[in-house]
Amino acid sequence: MYPFSFTKASDTREALNAGRSGGRYIAGGTTLVDLMRETVERPETLVDISDLPLREVTVTERGGLRIGALVRMAEAAAHPKVRTTYPVISQALELSASAQLRNMATIGGNIMQRTRCTYFRDVTAACNKREPGSGCAAREGYNRTHAILGTSESCVATHPSDAAVAFAALEASVHLLGPDGERTLPLADFLLRPGSTPGREQALRQGELITAVEIPAHPRPLKSGYLKVRDRQSYEFALTSAAVALHIRGGVIREAKVAAGGVGTVPWKLAAVENHLIGERPSDRLWTNASKQAADGARPLEHNRFKVELLKRTVERQLRVVGGTK
Repeated sequence: MYPFSFTKASDTREALNAGRSGGRYIAGGTTLVDLMRETVERPETLVDISDLPLREVTVTERGGLRIGALVRMAEAAAHPKVRTTYPVISQALELSASAQLRNMATIGGNIMQRTRCTYFRDVTAACNKREPGSGCAAREGYNRTHAILGTSESCVATHPSDAAVAFAALEASVHLLGPDGERTLPLADFLLRPGSTPGREQALRQGELITAVEIPAHPRPLKSGYLKVRDRQSYEFALTSAAVALHIRGGVIREAKVAAGGVGTVPWKLAAVENHLIGERPSDRLWTNASKQAADGARPLEHNRFKVELLKRTVERQLRVVGGTK
């Protein structure tokens, strides 16, 4: 690990001043500290923001939920409003990492975490995300766990967050505070596809701080859930996952929200699947037909072609569970 300075911010203004000067924010540290140990990240200054007042889960005026950036993953998963209003979020969080990590990691840090791509974390390997212009060893290497959606010639690494998949399905937004004031971005605009600049993963400005993730109100009744497929049931990242939320009234699907994880360079919203469902009556045939759209645009590599079919089956399975025809 390389030398660095450390400061603890006592309030938001102090944190923003340190961030504007190039400091990197840290709270739980469950991702950044690991990357520093592996010398993938070499920040000169760390700014501890764990004392900032960003630890509340509140109901918004319109009936949505606002989760503070420093709410621990375990706290968010267990919160009564999260569990009863959006079970998909609780389930995604509880299927993430280990209990020890969930007790430390924060919601803001979770959506900011970096890929688990082996080549990214191996400083001897070519990686455009870590060293722009060096190449992408994963494209021709062992790429079984890599992305099939949203890839580019520069990068095929997946986004690792489970919670972000649930947030993507529910069309969450990210609240930011920076030297120039407050702003809000849809999660879909906050997390960036790699394109030709894979090292830029979020639409953050210099010194900006995540203050909260907000889930908008959705029509009721709303049933939701999260399914994660992985190589082992304990502490493993997704090969595929599906977050599904359905509003069914009068026996007809009025609103459908579906996103996939483990297969995209960002959490992947499945708009074609959603469009196929709206206005239809739940049935086994509907779930099968809708899930066929899940891998639209997929570009699998040599070792991960199986993900195309696995994604379709994962989405179909979760549609059946949430839709009530399991």
